Amino acid sequence: MLGIIGAMDIEVEALYERMTETEVRTIAGMEFHKGKLEGTEAVVVRSGIGKVNAGICSQILADCYHVTEIINTGVAGSLKAEINIGDIVLSSTAVQHDVDAGVFSYPPGEIPGLGIREFPADEKLLALAKECCERVNPEIQVFTGRVASGDQFIDSKEKKTRIHDTFDACCTEMEGAAIAQAAWLNKIPYLIIRSISDKADDSAHMDYDVFEAKAAANSVRLVTAMAKALSH
Repeated sequence: MLGIIGAMDIEVEALYERMTETEVRTIAGMEFHKGKLEGTEAVVVRSGIGKVNAGICSQILADCYHVTEIINTGVAGSLKAEINIGDIVLSSTAVQHDVDAGVFSYPPGEIPGLGIREFPADEKLLALAKECCERVNPEIQVFTGRVASGDQFIDSKEKKTRIHDTFDACCTEMEGAAIAQAAWLNKIPYLIIRSISDKADDSAHMDYDVFEAKAAANSVRLVTAMAKALSH
């Protein structure tokens, strides 16, 4: 069973429309759509925005649906000049940029007592995503790298520079690393797919409104192709 999480309606509604044999169940205020997506048994859910929502959603997928993989789809802000609006970032690892226990000698991003700073994505899902994206989104660039998550919408050059310089991340968003942490704790393979909606700088709030739908569509196209490939 494949678990697919998006934070917002725009990130999952198109997936709902493509599902068949669907059953909907509400848990913790989230609607879990269980059925088939391109022939693959899947559960698609809108988690809501932020790390807490994303973590709760991931644990429900583990406990109630016993998912064997988790894909997190959505939009993000670019942290690197070469990654443009519309391009896609696939996670190699994920880290929480707003975690700071440095006073206890932990490096930025590491949660005390967990024993790990960043969570590695599944190599098989990553390879499949690369292959599918090159096929269904040939007009855009695909990057692999670190995804930095935090409970902040990054919309200033100062914040962007700090996250980039501290974590050498490709993009920043608000859910991925929480999903990655939950997947790691539950030993579930995961992958974050992020389509770039803005440059995470002083123009981010304007770019986001203009490009959000286009960016989300690129992610949906990729996730749908992955589901079809997994069905075979």
